[in-house]
Amino acid sequence: MEKNALLAERNRGFFRAKKLLVLNVVSSPGSGKTTFIRETAARLGASLRVGVIVGDLATDNDAARLRTAGIPVVQITTGTVCHLDADMVSKAAAQLDLDQLDVLVIENVGNLVCPADYDLGEDLRVVLLSVTEGEDKPLKYPPMFHSANVAVITKTDMTAAAGFNRDLAFINLQRVSHHARIFELSAKTGEGMKAWLDFLVQQRTVDGHGPR
Repeated sequence: MEKNALLAERNRGFFRAKKLLVLNVVSSPGSGKTTFIRETAARLGASLRVGVIVGDLATDNDAARLRTAGIPVVQITTGTVCHLDADMVSKAAAQLDLDQLDVLVIENVGNLVCPADYDLGEDLRVVLLSVTEGEDKPLKYPPMFHSANVAVITKTDMTAAAGFNRDLAFINLQRVSHHARIFELSAKTGEGMKAWLDFLVQQRTVDGHGPR
């Protein structure tokens, strides 16, 4: 863990020298990470250029779906390892032309336990909570939700069908992730995406991430 922490700080310094805004997107499997990332990149268009590092236990299905949208993608296949670490990210980032990017998105392995302990050198840790997963997810996985800078409630177009209790979800998020910025959106329909995209544009202009 000490070695990872040192490598993560090295990554962070390198990414900031490149004026990149780096997101570590984490969630359980099936929360809609890939669609969320693909639609984020597509809707940002030319305003912010997005590249992605995808982590998965096996297959490159998610990476292939992202590439169809014209997004530069590097795949990390972790095998039995249930998280990404700073060294994996460093090696994957070397395969991207970072000078041609404004935002680097790291799609972590679908898991709400192991990734919580591993700093990758990101600026923002973004945790997704799908309405189909239930309102108590933050209470079941407090380390992950507490470590997040941003919490995104996804698949809001399915709220009624899933019987999702929005008020209870907010209570649970604010209990565990009281410091996190919360967004609600549907990447499928586009509802709520503008607020998320505006936030990214704003973040890109602060903390040394300004234009090159």
